[in-house]
Amino acid sequence: MEEYYWDNKIEYLRKTRDAYYNDDYLEFLVKSVWRLNQPISIIDYGCGYGYLGLKLLPLLPKGTKYTGIDKGNQLISEARAVFGTLPYETEFIVGDITEAELECKYDVALCHAFLMHMTDPILVLKKMVDSVVDQGRIICFEANWISAMANTYLAGVDQSKITDLGILQKLYEDDAKRNGKDGNIGIKLPRYFSQLGLKDIGCRVSDKVNFLDSNVDQSLKQKMCTSFCEDGFGADPGEQDIFVRRLIDRGMSFEDAQRQYQTEKLLASLFNIQSDLVSAATMKITFGTVCRGQAKG
Repeated sequence: MEEYYWDNKIEYLRKTRDAYYNDDYLEFLVKSVWRLNQPISIIDYGCGYGYLGLKLLPLLPKGTKYTGIDKGNQLISEARAVFGTLPYETEFIVGDITEAELECKYDVALCHAFLMHMTDPILVLKKMVDSVVDQGRIICFEANWISAMANTYLAGVDQSKITDLGILQKLYEDDAKRNGKDGNIGIKLPRYFSQLGLKDIGCRVSDKVNFLDSNVDQSLKQKMCTSFCEDGFGADPGEQDIFVRRLIDRGMSFEDAQRQYQTEKLLASLFNIQSDLVSAATMKITFGTVCRGQAKG
């Protein structure tokens, strides 16, 4: 059986998630925006090791049940181990979400940074809708990569020298056209929700802004610096020929691929534990209500 890529990325997932959200903002969404004040049943698509469950269950009413489904055997094993010592009612399912048939019984279907990796995200959204009861909710926490890159400032460096937004925007657009995987899907979800017949659609932006400078506690700064590098920011791009070839295979011209390599090489030489950095992931949080009987697009 082919090895599942994300089964080998558990540590990466652990190290990078903290850069995305403030806990008090998640509490605001749960209690003031979604007003989830009664026990509910949740299904988390592409749950990984249960990151969203760990974030949301402490904020939700006692008696809430959390179910996670993921293709990764190791991810699900890790989730079961993590939640095995916690006082929550949980269930974890190993399964390919594009093929799984889940009962229409959940109050909320959600996902985190998952649709962006799907070759057919609309199919997954339809499955999410089909698994939720009438008047239930769909909630998607998804990336808008180009927005995140535009919201990064490295002190002492012109942003244009380390982030070529034009080249990257076209690269992401070409990726989506070629294989369906859309790193900017977060900003498009309100429209997709409307096409699927969801109502009361809203979209928020995570308020988390990461700030590193010489006055930040060094242990915290090291953790944040590692998180950024794990997510690709300031990481060594490696062998030039291999890097350029990969970008060409994704539709980039040779000249732009060479230019992007030099840009990332420069960033890797500039970014380190001593850097002063301000950055926001600007994760988009889209939600809508399932209304049975309404036409779906």
